[in-house]
Amino acid sequence: MLQSHLQDTWVTPTATDGTAADVRDAVTGELVCRVSSEGLDLAGAFEHARRVGGPALRALTFHRRADLLDAVAAAVRARREELYALSARAGATLNDARYDVDGGIRVLRDYAARARAELPDAPYLVEGPAERLARGEDFLGVHLVTPSPGLMLQVNAFNFPVWAPLEKLAQAVLAGMPSVVKAATPTSYLTEHLVRIVTEAGVLPPGALQLVVGSVRPAIGLLGEQDVLSFTGSAATAETLRTHPNVVARSVRLNAEADSVNAIVLAPDVTPGSPLFDAFVREVVTEMTVKAGQKCTAIRRVLVPRAHESAALDAISAGLAGVSIGNPVAEGVTMGAVVSLAQRDDVRGAVRRIAESGRFVHGDPEKVRVVDADAERGAFLDTLLVSADPDAAAPHEVEPFGPAATVLAYRDTGHAADLLARGRGSLAASVVSDDLPWTVGFVGEAAAWHGRLHLLDSATMGRTTGHGSPLPALRHGGPGRAGGGSEMAGIRGVVDLMQRTAVQGSRRVLGSLGA
Repeated sequence: MLQSHLQDTWVTPTATDGTAADVRDAVTGELVCRVSSEGLDLAGAFEHARRVGGPALRALTFHRRADLLDAVAAAVRARREELYALSARAGATLNDARYDVDGGIRVLRDYAARARAELPDAPYLVEGPAERLARGEDFLGVHLVTPSPGLMLQVNAFNFPVWAPLEKLAQAVLAGMPSVVKAATPTSYLTEHLVRIVTEAGVLPPGALQLVVGSVRPAIGLLGEQDVLSFTGSAATAETLRTHPNVVARSVRLNAEADSVNAIVLAPDVTPGSPLFDAFVREVVTEMTVKAGQKCTAIRRVLVPRAHESAALDAISAGLAGVSIGNPVAEGVTMGAVVSLAQRDDVRGAVRRIAESGRFVHGDPEKVRVVDADAERGAFLDTLLVSADPDAAAPHEVEPFGPAATVLAYRDTGHAADLLARGRGSLAASVVSDDLPWTVGFVGEAAAWHGRLHLLDSATMGRTTGHGSPLPALRHGGPGRAGGGSEMAGIRGVVDLMQRTAVQGSRRVLGSLGA
């Protein structure tokens, strides 16, 4: 039975094997662990965070909090090989594991550096110059940004069991807020091992980091006005949390990052066979296969001009034909399994719905040839490319959270913009074009529907960070279906977790606060 880390102690739930959830190896189907939160003192954990962890963090300056992030990063880096090895049980190749683990380490270090460069060596921040509020020069106003005396409850998704908790922890620690991490059940053993690494290093103050393995539904009712609920997962669950009676009654701050049907748009000026067209194809294939397509930012819709539809389908199919699927530790394998058999079945059902208005161009949802594994016992899927009616509903509404994408042929620029908007909001979209006026006009149409726009042209195609890579300096989140939340965004994301208070007073008093 997997343990939780509460009140600075590892705790075993009271559930029996029969009532706990089984977590199985994505490659072999073997039992990895059992998960339950039955019998855990969640109320005590929340109080410990507020009474012990919070005061310890708030007593530190931003720069000292940055030191904590560097210490966590060093501790994880020293033992990252252990996390790589465990990641294979979730179907991840070594490259997938590095994307998750090393990405989390980089976010910690980035935030530590930003805090020292952009924030004062003080426990709070005074924003902007003082504003004169009356005649004379001695009654002024400033905005004071201070830590909230609450906690962050992290509810994480299964696809980034290391990066996601570390990314949220980075912002929370800098904001002076302790974290209670709820691990996603299918990859809970990875997040549990991450927390063991950090706690065994002893680099954080008591109460700054706790872990709940299993359900935290009862804990939503324990959140208060100063707490933050940071959620990553499905749009349906985000809606349930947003309307939870306690969240509504106590105005609990909810930051939601939900699923989205992200897109890439090939502009009319990009001709098949050109270097930029080839870069577009590589982007699609990469997004379909990294982490077996299990990224919240992964490309699901591929919008191409009708004149280039056949060429795009052929080129993407050719790229997918070179993908080797199987045991992620086997030599030559470039894509492993999805996280579970249940996830495999969900993807199969989703692509079937989308294909009702079109056809499968590459891959078979029911069959896949795998290397060094049993295709039936493991959660393996072929790379699935669908050509569908662009005006059908399913391609814009159904997200196959796996190695699948749908090509949609648009008639003209207005049609492309309309199709993009039919996703009802997404985390990221890419636009591929060398036509500057076209790009500028299209961005004006598309920006409101997306948390991030990745603009790819001939000048950037050799050094792009890629469509699906959230970066600490930039906002990660999206409007509408994507949840309406925002993570990272540099120091802006830290300030978002704190309380901004307008303070009025004399120059002498405000000066003593650092204004």
